[in-house]
Amino acid sequence: MADYLASIFGTEKDKVNCSFYFKIGACRHGERCSRIHNKPTFSQTILLQNLYQNPQNVTQTTEGTGKEMPRTTITRVHTMSDEEAQEHFDDFFEDVFIELEDKYGEIEEMNVCDNLGDHLVGNVYVKFRREEDAERAVSDLNNRWFGGRAICAELSPVTDFREACCRQYEMGECTRSGFCNFMHIKPISRELRRELYVEFI
Repeated sequence: MADYLASIFGTEKDKVNCSFYFKIGACRHGERCSRIHNKPTFSQTILLQNLYQNPQNVTQTTEGTGKEMPRTTITRVHTMSDEEAQEHFDDFFEDVFIELEDKYGEIEEMNVCDNLGDHLVGNVYVKFRREEDAERAVSDLNNRWFGGRAICAELSPVTDFREACCRQYEMGECTRSGFCNFMHIKPISRELRRELYVEFI
């Protein structure tokens, strides 16, 4: 029995633990999820929730009725060219990457979600080479601000981003658009990737 439970842990067959939280470090149901979100006590990966503010996203709040709560929706509009948007994103990515690596330690991988769902929008995942660096980063970053907003950092269970990413999105075939429950990773430019990840290429 123990072997069976271990084999289904974190999968869709697991009726106790949330498979989405296990794979993605976020769940659309949040605290209302009927399954357990096992928050790690140590990890190489940290999550910076909703850190990236995409200038092409517009937040709208609709008024609630007596029975319904107000709803916040995020939509994508093109107020700038794709080139300007890429430059804006590359600047953000480079600033965050260099700041975190200089202060806390070597980064193996950093990914930013391009999803529109509340639980994933603007999420930044940073995988350090050492767990101790990730722990120190979380402790320190929760006392800091970025872009006029308090940073919300936590250790994340995500270790393999291939499992967390939407494969259909990578092939340009995801039909759920930005509201997919798997990560839609926003790509940085090739030039910036060569510059930041030169040691790993």
